[in-house]
Amino acid sequence: METLLTLNPLKPQIHLLKFPNSRICSRISNQRCLFSTINCKLTSQPSKDTTKNKVVVPGAAPSLSEENENGAAAPPPATADSRPKKTGGLFLKRLTKRVLATLANLPLALGEMFAIAALMALGTAIDQGEAPEYYFQKYPEDNPVLGFFTWRWILTLGFDHMFSSPVFLGTLILLGASLMACTYTTQIPMVKVARRWSFVHSANTIRKMEFADSLPKASIQDLGVVLSGAGYEVFMKGPSLYAFKGLAGRFAPIGVHLALLLIMSGGTLSATGSFKGSVTVPQGLNFVMGDVLGPNGFLSTPTEAFNTEVHVNRFYMDYYDSGEVSQFHTDLSLFDIDGKEVMRKTISVNDPLRYEGITIYQTDWSISALQVMKDGEGPFNLAVAPLTVNGDKKLYGSFLPVGNTDSPNVKGISMLLRDLQSVVLYDEDGKFAGVRRPNSKLPIEINGTKVEIVDAIGSSGLDMKTDPGVPIVYAGFGALMLTTCISYLSHTQIWALQDGTTVVVGGKTNRAKIEFPEEMNRVLDRVPEINEPSDAICG
Repeated sequence: METLLTLNPLKPQIHLLKFPNSRICSRISNQRCLFSTINCKLTSQPSKDTTKNKVVVPGAAPSLSEENENGAAAPPPATADSRPKKTGGLFLKRLTKRVLATLANLPLALGEMFAIAALMALGTAIDQGEAPEYYFQKYPEDNPVLGFFTWRWILTLGFDHMFSSPVFLGTLILLGASLMACTYTTQIPMVKVARRWSFVHSANTIRKMEFADSLPKASIQDLGVVLSGAGYEVFMKGPSLYAFKGLAGRFAPIGVHLALLLIMSGGTLSATGSFKGSVTVPQGLNFVMGDVLGPNGFLSTPTEAFNTEVHVNRFYMDYYDSGEVSQFHTDLSLFDIDGKEVMRKTISVNDPLRYEGITIYQTDWSISALQVMKDGEGPFNLAVAPLTVNGDKKLYGSFLPVGNTDSPNVKGISMLLRDLQSVVLYDEDGKFAGVRRPNSKLPIEINGTKVEIVDAIGSSGLDMKTDPGVPIVYAGFGALMLTTCISYLSHTQIWALQDGTTVVVGGKTNRAKIEFPEEMNRVLDRVPEINEPSDAICG
């Protein structure tokens, strides 16, 4: 005999109702009924000790009328959790959701991108890295640009180093936060939804899809084979089929966001963690890299390579037939701290030297000295100074004193040169005396003084920099191109159901919605038609 046990929390007593083959419904407070078949054994005791009359139900909850060992009535079960709720955690969770929703807002992200573009344009218009005096003169307060923009704006906001300024970096960080928030709140949930799928067991549901068709006298197994040959991943269970392809297209937006974050991270590292410097070195002299390179930002950290010494072995030029300079070269040797040559290379424009993260570019040239013989004596090194001329042409001058050099009115021979090819000489009165090529070994006599041009010593203009963010930026752009192409893949899903001898097919896609029906028709046309029913078809 089985017994239905009913517990009434309002009346602490046990009601036993005997029903053959009944189930026990244990109803405690407002909880759901749990049905199970339990054999209850009733134990009888003398009426004088009614407190010990119990119903023993193995595995069941204790009766509300049971007493504890001290004779006191057992307390009723709590109907609700009386502990104080953690309102702090709930508030933090709501605040986090609100912040993420605000950062993931598309108009905000577009505004951040436009702000960054405007700051970059402003940084291009304002000369970067100049001394404060330069901005005092170009952006004076008595004649502000646009009526308000003066040097105070530039120096206060750090626009003289735009790409490492707090305004630019702050906007960049805000855009990065928006990208991460959008990825977390939108793109990742979309991927999770796309990966979740289930078989559809209703033909009417399939017929209501974006694309739907029916194949009379067809087998769902044949459809699965055709879809597999068309590049679909196919899953079958009984009369149901599910297939998909192009799931990578759902992951592509996440990849695009990560690529943009890489590009911004690399650019930020380049702006705040790099070194740069320029130097003009005469042929035959040397310098130490660390003496030239200066930090660009607060993340700039020197390396062991900064102790490397650079020696200019030779500087020379190439010329067009017209005599204009076409290219200039510098033969460089690098020596470590122990004086050992670790690298040697001849650099030129667009062909730099790279050594342990430091790049040396050939960017300019000049003339530092002339070597001359005077009346068979020497050679003497004469200093060469650049002269101011109209246009972008270079012109250098030197002077060879003759006669009494202690006189206040020293006279001598003037020499002008535009490059390392030739030297134009003038006498004491400034009259043209002749032209000589360096190392021609052809002396020229001017006012009784014999002069021979032995050599024109050039100086190499070098730019140096370290840029640790370049590999990251390149990787970001590569990933951006790849994920952008992948994002054009259509994520297509197909469901099918065997309904007798008819296969009901439906599907949807997120892209190429015009081409999707045509593709489906081509696939379905390849499904063979069966002539007789097969016992293997599940109805």
